Amino acid sequence: MSTKRDYYEILVVSKTASDGEIKKSFRRLAMKFHPDRNPGNQEAEEHFKEVKEAYEVLIDKQKRAAYDQFGHAGVSGQGAGGFGGGGFGGGGFDFGDIFEDIFGGFGGGGQGGQQRSRAQAGADLRYNLKVSLEDAVKGKTVKITIPTYVECGDCHGSGAKKGTKPATCPDCEGAGQVHLQQGFFTVQQTCPTCRGAGQIVKDPCRACHGQGRKRTEKTLSVKIPPGVDTGDRIRLASEGEAGVHGGPNGDLYVQMNVSEHPIFVREGNHLFCEAPISLTMAALGGEIDVPTLEGKIKLKIPPETQTGKGFRLRGKGVKSVRSRSTGDLMCKVIVETPVALNKKQKDLLEAFDLSIKTDNIDHRPRSSGWFNKVKQFFEDMTS
Repeated sequence: MSTKRDYYEILVVSKTASDGEIKKSFRRLAMKFHPDRNPGNQEAEEHFKEVKEAYEVLIDKQKRAAYDQFGHAGVSGQGAGGFGGGGFGGGGFDFGDIFEDIFGGFGGGGQGGQQRSRAQAGADLRYNLKVSLEDAVKGKTVKITIPTYVECGDCHGSGAKKGTKPATCPDCEGAGQVHLQQGFFTVQQTCPTCRGAGQIVKDPCRACHGQGRKRTEKTLSVKIPPGVDTGDRIRLASEGEAGVHGGPNGDLYVQMNVSEHPIFVREGNHLFCEAPISLTMAALGGEIDVPTLEGKIKLKIPPETQTGKGFRLRGKGVKSVRSRSTGDLMCKVIVETPVALNKKQKDLLEAFDLSIKTDNIDHRPRSSGWFNKVKQFFEDMTS
């Protein structure tokens, strides 16, 4: 291997490259030429050594400054070059750091590594709560019963029989990870004996069979704040499943689902409803009782009201849980056609219809306008 090649050229970076750019390029080249990926390829091994040498110099600030000023002479005898001396750990070269994203790192372990905790957080739970529109708008406290896991009272979450304790795993010595030698380097994986817990229970608790928790049901009070809507959720901290081996409890999320209402439809902060009125009231005007969530109120219907006309009742909607503003109630009136008429009533209606046809006043402006448009439409088709 020639040591005279320019280190920047070897790593395919510029002389102003940052440490991050140098490291990124080294990752790519090291993985490309690594001997384990190129078994029996002497040329690839030589490239790998060359890339390693260049990286060791350029990633070290002092070595890089000396190299930039004096070239190869400035770093000769400082540990750069091949596998001699420091091997994979020499200079500024951190093999575990370079390949941690691929092989899971080399931290911990049974030989002097940090002991892994057995504790695992409990799972979060979700409860779908169906509430009426009135309860969603005004708020209410309800009780719910949920199936869940709770800490075992006999072993207090350890999983071991009362009076005993879990033992340190003999294979990983409490680290939860073991190392396997694969070719050039070591790979870390979960310990198969303790399954990553770092400890084993030799004499399990009979009440929970070594799980450290038991399945049960519990009843909780949930306070529904005024103004919630479908899709909103309430978080009850630490009311989820119990953790394993002393780990923290999960959370409980209560998901709101507002039932359909026989009168109102809710859209955001606003409420919508329909109110039927008689033909006579639509023509002459009058008053009707309109329901609201706070009780009924009077709505004045002006004369000559057409079906489908909407009336806005301000402040009679919903106060959102997310804001202080209160929505409105939109009431749409529907003119109801009378049914099951007797002969006298039919005669009166026919006489009424004849009377408005024979005078010179346009009593049905919408009908007149519509027929005029239809007439013009056919004339345009034939022209």
